[in-house]
Amino acid sequence: MPTPSTYLDFEKPVAELETKIAELQAAGGSAIDEDVARLREKAAKQLRDIYSHLTPWQKTQVARHPDRPHFIDYLDSLFDDFVELAGDRKFMNDDAIMGGLARFRGRSVVVIGHEKGRDTQTRLKHNFGMGKPEGYRKAVRLIELAGRFSLPVITLVDTSGAFPGKGGEERGQAEALARAIEACMTLETPLVSVIVGEGGSGGAVALASGNRVLMMEHAVYSVISPEGAASILFRDAKRAKDTAEAMKITAQDLEKFRIVDGVVSEPMGGAHRDPKAAIQRVGDAIEAALSSLSGLSPADLKRQRKERFYAIGRQVPA
Repeated sequence: MPTPSTYLDFEKPVAELETKIAELQAAGGSAIDEDVARLREKAAKQLRDIYSHLTPWQKTQVARHPDRPHFIDYLDSLFDDFVELAGDRKFMNDDAIMGGLARFRGRSVVVIGHEKGRDTQTRLKHNFGMGKPEGYRKAVRLIELAGRFSLPVITLVDTSGAFPGKGGEERGQAEALARAIEACMTLETPLVSVIVGEGGSGGAVALASGNRVLMMEHAVYSVISPEGAASILFRDAKRAKDTAEAMKITAQDLEKFRIVDGVVSEPMGGAHRDPKAAIQRVGDAIEAALSSLSGLSPADLKRQRKERFYAIGRQVPA
């Protein structure tokens, strides 16, 4: 059960019921068991109703939920023998983007992802998941290493976008993002990418140019945040709800437009309500994607990736 501070605005009806359940359980006594069971059933139905009709803006809020599994959580649950490889060999290490060698369900792989941090201290350390040029150059180094040793690459994307500060521009942010996309596109081994939370702008595409691009059910993926789009279009960030609807940023819309290849279902109420189950589902989806790519030659993998991205925007369903 989430804490009171982590319930989203539209979850208030569920929050009230679950608070009552907690109060009854604290009081104890067999006489209240029936009331607790009734309230649990009502809360579960309320949760299903809410999450079956989420708007794009509500999905954006779920994708940003502080209790969603982060890159470090996926590392701990899905990967064994992880050895972090730090630094870009040019400037410094960027903790917003982590990566290294690991074993995934018996396979040796390279895994790379954005880490946002969980509390104030770790969020500052990881720069809220906003990669700087050295972070993307580190990703390029790891992707090239994977190609050299014929290792599949798994990327987990969760960022509001690449770091937009002065330092990033001074050190060539745009060039670093372009190099990361190029490294993904020219890799001769399988590359599976999963948008696990926010997929923001070039900072997301730089790690999501894979043979298979998957999205979690309540993740979002867009060229700009709804607030940023509202500021540009309406000069009012408060109209983010309207722009989110128009931008088609949800996993369901993007699968329809063939920008992503599949949607990974989340536990009822979002990944933050049952992180363990959510992580397991992501792991199963990655395993299936890797298996589907295992028989392709290096040339086929590169061609498939190229054709996949060239087709975006050209084949729009009616």
